[in-house]
Amino acid sequence: MLRASNLILLAVLLLSPLCSRANNAIMWDAKTDTVSADVRGAPLWPLLENIAHQTGWHIFVEPGIDRKADVKFSGLTSGDALKKLLGDLNYAYVPQTNEADQLYVFATTMRAATQRVNVATTNKPAIAKHVPNELILKVKPGTDIDALAKALGAKVIGRDDKLGIYQLQFPDAAATDAALGSLQSNPEVAAVDYNYIYDTPPAPQAIANAPVGPVSLTLDPNAASDPCHPIVGLIDTGMQSLGSQLDPFVMKPINVTGDTTPLSTTMPTHATAMAQTILRAVSQQGSTSGVKILPVNVYGASETATTWNVALGVQAAVNGGATVLNMSLGGTSDSTVLDSIIQQAQAQGVVVFAATGNNGANTVNFPAADPGVIAVAATSGSQLASYSNYGAGTAIALPGSSLVYLGNSAWVVQGTSPATAYASGVAAGYKGINCDTWSQIQAMMQQKFPVPAK
Repeated sequence: MLRASNLILLAVLLLSPLCSRANNAIMWDAKTDTVSADVRGAPLWPLLENIAHQTGWHIFVEPGIDRKADVKFSGLTSGDALKKLLGDLNYAYVPQTNEADQLYVFATTMRAATQRVNVATTNKPAIAKHVPNELILKVKPGTDIDALAKALGAKVIGRDDKLGIYQLQFPDAAATDAALGSLQSNPEVAAVDYNYIYDTPPAPQAIANAPVGPVSLTLDPNAASDPCHPIVGLIDTGMQSLGSQLDPFVMKPINVTGDTTPLSTTMPTHATAMAQTILRAVSQQGSTSGVKILPVNVYGASETATTWNVALGVQAAVNGGATVLNMSLGGTSDSTVLDSIIQQAQAQGVVVFAATGNNGANTVNFPAADPGVIAVAATSGSQLASYSNYGAGTAIALPGSSLVYLGNSAWVVQGTSPATAYASGVAAGYKGINCDTWSQIQAMMQQKFPVPAK
């Protein structure tokens, strides 16, 4: 059984002391991800209060537990440092999208960590929810976008004339807000929003002694002539090679950002992890398949994606033949422009799976909350994962942890992201075998993967 700390991703921390006493100091080096500490008899609660104060984390503790940290070390990795500081206690770190990250400290189970460590102020910088000084809009046919932008004092910095969607840049926030109000009542404009930001999904965590090996799957040689075999549009980060056995399942990647920065060769990207998760779900239904994956990079080299790039990515996937969209991403802000692009895809028969979010809240992030989108929550065992969102509209819940490989190294990724990829893989694999309608497949999945009660 994997220890909870093996399933976490540690956030980048500011280089700063976390304890006020001179001999109770912890120093985190964000550049090298190394930690040095000299902590003498620090009680658990004050230690966690200081951590919460410096990092901005929302920390939850299992009631009744306590210990004193009495350690001195230098140059440990952040994961090893937390093990030293928390001793025999378990912990799980859950990064969030557009929200404060969460740390759970517990002796029994993560779900038992319910007591909040309250801190009045934090030093964690606020997360911008939209790109400064930008709007995206969809205009009605016949609209002269260049004239409209000029009248608003804006520049057109992104455009898709076929879709009628545009990205405008303004000189300052005041001009942006004024233009938003003006465009909302403009009869030539079908939809207008800020260009909202989606944080980068958590990256996988390295793990030793993996309990299962890499995905084993063979491409069906008759797939190209079988209309029942779907193409999964993977709206995500850039994707690395999956290896000689799985690369035949991957179509030529699309990058809507224009960025050509080389990908890491030492750690799998989020898209690489999601692609393997999709194919693992497919492999559990048979040793051969004709399912294909079309990777669409909407992040580029940035740590964040925007609704503009996601909208372009959705359309690029549909244009590339995708009949399933896997959207293991999301945010708390609804975009009517992106909604319209997703609705157009759905009108063409494309089924969309999206992650509910990792806030552990009774709500669903966008685009999972959009009408017709299949919102996927995460399970841990037979229960709803404590970090998983579960609000109204959540359709199904699948395992929230996935084991993936890059070369010979194993990694674990956790959250509603892999749950969504599992769902896409189950649906695509089932479609390829049985050729049922998507509505039939969705009904089957709702019966097989119900959302557990919170």
